[in-house]
Amino acid sequence: MRNTGTNRRTGRNAAMSVAGALVLCLAAAPLFAQVSSYADKAEGPTNDKPPTLLDKVGIEQRLNTQLPLGLTFTDDAGRQVALSSYFGKRPAILALVYYQCPMLCSEELNGLTGALQMVRYTPGKDFDVIVVSIDPTEGTTLASDKKRSYIKRYGKPETANGWHFLTGTQPNIDALTEAVGFKYVKIPGPDGKLTQFAHASSIQIVTPEGKLAQYYMGVEYSPKDLLLGLDEASSNRIGSPVDNILTYCYHYDPTTNTHSLIVARVVQMGGALTVLLLGGFMTVMLRNDFQQSHAGLDNHGTEKKVNG
Repeated sequence: MRNTGTNRRTGRNAAMSVAGALVLCLAAAPLFAQVSSYADKAEGPTNDKPPTLLDKVGIEQRLNTQLPLGLTFTDDAGRQVALSSYFGKRPAILALVYYQCPMLCSEELNGLTGALQMVRYTPGKDFDVIVVSIDPTEGTTLASDKKRSYIKRYGKPETANGWHFLTGTQPNIDALTEAVGFKYVKIPGPDGKLTQFAHASSIQIVTPEGKLAQYYMGVEYSPKDLLLGLDEASSNRIGSPVDNILTYCYHYDPTTNTHSLIVARVVQMGGALTVLLLGGFMTVMLRNDFQQSHAGLDNHGTEKKVNG
């Protein structure tokens, strides 16, 4: 009978602990709402419309367009190469990025590399990966570092001859981006020196003849789609347009970015503090329940001995 009473008290205490945790969660909800509201107000009035700057940013799918293969770029070894040197035998995957991009470009290349790890074709044998910087100020060192990083990420160093990280002059970059339909805008950096770019994310599959065969939007790509796209492009077949759902890279707003970043950090710290408090509260309550339960059992055992 006394065991039953102790168990009931323990059950009630546990229920009270859970109830207390739920109350704390509910009490924290208004705090999150207030901090989020403050963040919104600090950043200025909300606007459902995208910035007007993005009117000039996007991807126009120009399937079956011939790339200007006579353009010259600098490869990751510092050599001057014609774009045509990567075509004629096999298809290619083309990515237009810039190597010092603080956000989207790395995600795009990470997504591409991860997808290619699950594709049975081999870079340098069945297709090439051509990455071109849209920033004319970037040079061979950055291109070489990026290539080394992604070869390591891909995990097959023997395929290095199938990965090409290029830099170029503004006229050549303009000619290539115009052919691809890749529209971007330069943005002054926070220090007035480092130029950043507002742009959308996509990769293109190009036929051995140098014609645009397929576009894939975003930063995550289906290995199955890539395999099918490479299969079709290898036979010089042109794919169909895809939904133009764009992922934008628009990192720095000279008028609000610094303040917004601080507010974001405040929200993150507030959330972390709430989680720590909740975890500490539950730990203390459960420890008390455990101690009370064992104390009750010890008392019951002592009473039995005395009565006996």
